Amino acid sequence: MADLILVVAEQREGKLNRVSFETIAAAQLIAKETGWAVEVVLPGSGVAALAQELAAKAVGKVYALEAEALAAYTSDAYVYALKAFISEKQPKLVLFPHTYQVRDFAPRLALALDRTLISDATGYKYENGSLRFTRQMFQGKFAADVSFGGDAPWMATVQIGAFRADHSGDQTASGAAAVENVTAAVANTPARVTPHEVFQEAKQTVDLSQAEVIVAVGRGIKEQKNMPLAENLAAALGGEVAASRPICDNGWLPLERQIGSSGQTVAPKLYIALGVSGAIQHIVGMKGARTIVAINKDPEAPIFEIADVAVVGDLFQVVPALTEEVKKSRG
Repeated sequence: MADLILVVAEQREGKLNRVSFETIAAAQLIAKETGWAVEVVLPGSGVAALAQELAAKAVGKVYALEAEALAAYTSDAYVYALKAFISEKQPKLVLFPHTYQVRDFAPRLALALDRTLISDATGYKYENGSLRFTRQMFQGKFAADVSFGGDAPWMATVQIGAFRADHSGDQTASGAAAVENVTAAVANTPARVTPHEVFQEAKQTVDLSQAEVIVAVGRGIKEQKNMPLAENLAAALGGEVAASRPICDNGWLPLERQIGSSGQTVAPKLYIALGVSGAIQHIVGMKGARTIVAINKDPEAPIFEIADVAVVGDLFQVVPALTEEVKKSRG
């Protein structure tokens, strides 16, 4: 029987986190080189329908790991249930999306299993039977290839945008993979944490990692009164507004809209950078975008090195014209 890669998918409030599909794509690429099988487990309560969505990908099987204790996320319940499930399945490798939720419970799960966890991996290498994961060090100034020091099951979290979900397989030749409902192990001791409603600082708070279109603002916007330029373009595209650190430090946008090593990591289908110079601290947070459009009057701006479309020009002239054309095309 082939060694197994187990992907732990994530859902919240009845919706799959799309980074789960990126993690499946990473598992499938590794599987092509190693010959290992790929299966997926989705913890939660009443998640059978979501498991069917995951089964549409070219994976061997999807497990709906069900228990009432998993209905609302707590690290205690997730660690207990996944420890039991992983101990039973004994996979060679366990992959997680590097989300806020995973960052909360994965280190505890690794400790409970007495196994190694490599976090925030941006790539991998498989050479001479050895698997290593690449992760950025010192805010992206250089990258290190890290290997596992202990025995399997090995565990790693995959950075948002490091792998494209469209690289994962479509439906298998014989149709969707089988979905197996599994009753999760539940601790027989009282819960230490009582979950409440998901906290949001404001109604407009958004998880930028789920946005498909982002318009990001940098120092080139000059003044807060010019922010509507970006907001109008984002509205025309049906996207979200984000920013580099100086904009958020100035209070022109809330901190949850900051992109970069000290903010959010995003991988939208379209990322438009307005007056963003392209410091490494910003680039590490958005380089996984599928298409990057940069508008900057400085032809030597570092952002142009990773841009798919580079517009050298005055954003105060380019952006209003672009916004009008988008509005026309959308009727």
